[in-house]
Amino acid sequence: MTKDGDAVFLFDCDNTLLDNDRVHDDIDAQLRGTFGADGLKRFWQIYEELRVERGYADYLGAVQRFYLELAHDPRVLKLSGFLLDYPFGSRLYPAALDAVRHCRKWGLTVILSDGDAVYQPRKLERSGISDAVEGRVLIYVHKEHRLDQVQARYPARRYVMVDDKLRILAAMKSVWGDRLFSVFPRQGHYALDTAALVALPPADLTIDHIGALTTYDFSFLNGARA
Repeated sequence: MTKDGDAVFLFDCDNTLLDNDRVHDDIDAQLRGTFGADGLKRFWQIYEELRVERGYADYLGAVQRFYLELAHDPRVLKLSGFLLDYPFGSRLYPAALDAVRHCRKWGLTVILSDGDAVYQPRKLERSGISDAVEGRVLIYVHKEHRLDQVQARYPARRYVMVDDKLRILAAMKSVWGDRLFSVFPRQGHYALDTAALVALPPADLTIDHIGALTTYDFSFLNGARA
């Protein structure tokens, strides 16, 4: 909990600070090398089934179901180790953590992410993201539906949300209105899906990459501290 602050900066993780598309490609290569094209295809089918069923990317749940389907093939256990020990720090976007530190001039920085309660925190810890925000991490299923909880834990007059999904920014804006300043880094496959963006309102600020925030001046935020 915090006292009512002037501004709180909320950062998404995947494809906002961390290049999750490259992580996906590395998992792809691991699967193909171990299980072949058919195993690769089946794993991602399971992954998509669970994502629809649970509402978030459940990598470890997909591994467990894959393990059962393959009759406890011990090679799957190595896949678990690959995921848990993955060097996420090597997949941070350039200047991602610098951008987070830069925003601390004007308010608290907090990670607001979708995901599970095991793998997502692991990703944040191993990448150094959790340390960059001094452990202020919130993880939900459909975070845009949990804004009351975000506000209760980190009350503020103004919020800044940095997210690669314009859909999420629009949903949050519909709740918080002008209290929210939305930042849209055009990184990753969601942000570059032009067809999916057409019907959505633009963010307050669109940037080509997260590192661009390191030179942005947020002193315009009402009551924001220098």
